[in-house]
Amino acid sequence: MLDIGKCGSTGPSDAAGNGRKSDPSELIAKLQTRSLTELRAEWRRLYRVHPPKRLSHDLLELSVAWKLQEKLFGGHSASLNRQIAELARTIETKSDLAKTRAVTIKPGARLLRSWGGETHEVVVVEDGFLWKGRTWRSLSAIAREMTGTRWSGPRFFGLVNGRASMSSDANGEADA
Repeated sequence: MLDIGKCGSTGPSDAAGNGRKSDPSELIAKLQTRSLTELRAEWRRLYRVHPPKRLSHDLLELSVAWKLQEKLFGGHSASLNRQIAELARTIETKSDLAKTRAVTIKPGARLLRSWGGETHEVVVVEDGFLWKGRTWRSLSAIAREMTGTRWSGPRFFGLVNGRASMSSDANGEADA
């Protein structure tokens, strides 16, 4: 069993327990020489639960190393812990992370798109989109008017990712 001793300014003591200071990287390097049984015991000591039964030697080693580093140097920030907890709640309730989060644009937002050699500005308003002094119901209608072809408005204005990467040349012609 590895003994990281008291964390802090005094540093960890070595695994032999003789009070000498050990370099944290040495403690972690020693994990490579540990047997599966020893790593499972170290997991139980650090995490206070039994490790999953079929966890490989490599994953046990990485997990134990992470926990040692966390004890020595500190773990995730409180902000990241909140984000992880929120993600876990989302998984529990919706259980579908494959869907990308919808982009919501609020009134007052400005969308800029260069097309045909000019930069077009669309302003989001309560009842649609304002472009060239006229209110439009959808971005797709604006994209169609602007280009003369049918477009997904949100895709044209960069609000969603398409399968093919798009770029515009100097004339504003799109490459798919």
